[in-house]
Amino acid sequence: QVQLVESGGGFVQAGGSLRLSCAASGSIFGINDMGWYRQPPGKQRELVATITSGGNTNYADSVKGRFTISRDNAKNTGYLQMNSLKPEDTAVYYCNAHLITGVWKKQYSYWGQGTQVTVSS
Repeated sequence: QVQLVESGGGFVQAGGSLRLSCAASGSIFGINDMGWYRQPPGKQRELVATITSGGNTNYADSVKGRFTISRDNAKNTGYLQMNSLKPEDTAVYYCNAHLITGVWKKQYSYWGQGTQVTVSS
């Protein structure tokens, strides 16, 4: 069964750091774009950062200079390093990846289960 499993969330004080991981498992032939999204309490899900298979990155303005997205293609794993965290970064963080799977090796979008990040002031 193909799935994305996230880890690394938790509770941290403002100014602290956390590193999220997103591991893809199952019968995977490749991974194209990967991304991190977040859903703050009472708000809609929003884009945090994306990274292409070639390593090109894109960030939401609110996290530029503080967050870094990366990936290890050999491990089928993506990461989100979050530094200088602020209370407004509090949210459930979701990993998204476009995985090439199945008999016909087609691309499908998968989501992780979400991991809570809470930043106290």
